[in-house]
Amino acid sequence: MTGVGDGMRVEEAIGLQIARLRAERRMSLTELGEALGRYLDRPWSRQAVHQAERGQRAFTAAELTALALALDTSVPALFRAEGDRIELPGGAVSPEEYRGILLNRERNTPLDGVEELIIALHDIGEVLSRPALVRLARIGEVADQVASPEPHRT
Repeated sequence: MTGVGDGMRVEEAIGLQIARLRAERRMSLTELGEALGRYLDRPWSRQAVHQAERGQRAFTAAELTALALALDTSVPALFRAEGDRIELPGGAVSPEEYRGILLNRERNTPLDGVEELIIALHDIGEVLSRPALVRLARIGEVADQVASPEPHRT
């Protein structure tokens, strides 16, 4: 763990996921607030949803459950973060360590493969987009073209 101030707070990571999922589902702030009302004692106001998306509020377990239900996702998916260190009150954890806690580590528990697959695909995408690998892929393409040129047409 490193010092506080090195990354984003967990609430901000959750807020980014709420905003992303709401946009993907083409829901307005008001519509999400009303959907939450079906699972909580009352709906959230438009402003409350906006504050949540900006990471300006803490979440109860019931609220996280309602958000997952309203956004048709899982609770762990709400915690996803895109490569930033995550700040906790005592310090920040690495992106890898943070992603690791989202995976089910119990040997006897069936895996929920969707979250693991999403995280693995994200990691693969990051690796494949590295400039050195992109250059190697181009070199490989050129080598293939040189090794087997297209036949000349007559």
